[in-house]
Amino acid sequence: MVNKLNAQISLENFSSNLYLQMSAWAEIKGLDGSAAFLRKQAKEELDHMHRLFKYVYETGALPAIGETKAPPTEFKSISDLFQQVLDHEKLVTGKINKLMDSALKENDHSSVDFLQWYVSEQHEEEHTIQQVLDKIRIIGESGSGVYFIDRAIGEMLRKH
Repeated sequence: MVNKLNAQISLENFSSNLYLQMSAWAEIKGLDGSAAFLRKQAKEELDHMHRLFKYVYETGALPAIGETKAPPTEFKSISDLFQQVLDHEKLVTGKINKLMDSALKENDHSSVDFLQWYVSEQHEEEHTIQQVLDKIRIIGESGSGVYFIDRAIGEMLRKH
């Protein structure tokens, strides 16, 4: 179980780096609302990593941050960027679900209890990003649409 939790630590670290890199892309495109939203997501992912890290050492095991690959730096559009965020969140959800399956199979009740927070968090993360994609679809990216998309994403940040 410790090896699986350590793998999740590395994935959360990658997630933070991914969203931070995405925020830089948004920033240079003049998408301040999206950049701020993604920086907040990056910080949350880092918090998730630290939460896992602490849990592993509290169990008496050694947490280990594995190698983290570099995230992509280029995106075709704001919709492409947020679709990649949703795809990544779905990947993370799948990994959390597998961790939960392992904890249940091993009768590791402490880990089941601990991981329940991540299950709920992933539901919220996917829902939030789907809302962003819905706004992008409704507003559209042509003309001044990207400006209004970015404003809408910035408003979402203030509400959360």
